[in-house]
Amino acid sequence: MHMLNNERSGAAPANEISESSIRDCVRRFYEKGGADPLLGPIFAESIPELESHISIVANFWSHALLGTDRYQGTPFGVHVNLPIEPSHFARWLELFTEAAGETMPVPLAAQAIARAQHMTQCFQSGLFPFVGADGRPSRTPA
Repeated sequence: MHMLNNERSGAAPANEISESSIRDCVRRFYEKGGADPLLGPIFAESIPELESHISIVANFWSHALLGTDRYQGTPFGVHVNLPIEPSHFARWLELFTEAAGETMPVPLAAQAIARAQHMTQCFQSGLFPFVGADGRPSRTPA
């Protein structure tokens, strides 16, 4: 019987490596975000139980990147009432990009970062659909 290299060496199958790197990325992101002067206060105020939140977010990314069915729904609604401003999106993306690069294999990191960039644009457009009198994105019409 022919065995694959990872079976012979005892290494984890690729999907387990992907799941593990997704969990590592989410955990690393929340470590960075929790310590960040801009995002940390929002995380502290908005996430009452970090471990369960990390599990939910890891399930989201598993669904988004690997097509698993552990996450149902959309994350947008959860973020609608958070006290966030346009500047938070750039920082979120910056920290997520760092975390993905530190924890994921290059192809998976590239896929995750592309998805995060798209989500950032969609969330920002959805939360700030107007332009204020000062020319900046706004939640309400000028």
